[in-house]
Amino acid sequence: MVLSEYITIFKYLYILITIMPSKPNNPTRFRAKIFNALSDPTRLEIIEFLRDGEKRVCEITPYMKLLQPIVSRHLKILKNAGLVKRRKQGTWHMYSLTNPEVCHVIDSLTPELLEELKQKIIEQIA
Repeated sequence: MVLSEYITIFKYLYILITIMPSKPNNPTRFRAKIFNALSDPTRLEIIEFLRDGEKRVCEITPYMKLLQPIVSRHLKILKNAGLVKRRKQGTWHMYSLTNPEVCHVIDSLTPELLEELKQKIIEQIA
């Protein structure tokens, strides 16, 4: 086998292991994947920035004050979780939210709820 064939096989196996669920139609695993994507503050900020509509990577990067490869990595995680979509326009990659309902999930964590959860954590520690 040629090196390129090994690389192709590795890519295929990687996709099978990381992207494909071990049990088909398992909503719990899919929810976990979404919450994992939402668990990073940087990705939450990107989603917040995309609320206003479609943006190019070159617009997201200065807003986030991060290097472009780091922003692209976070966008890929959000895309793989189905939270953002990408389209190509010429040489630009345009990103937008797949469904604005995802913002409702984030917004449901109201300041009051966050404060209540914080108090519960403090009670458990004490």
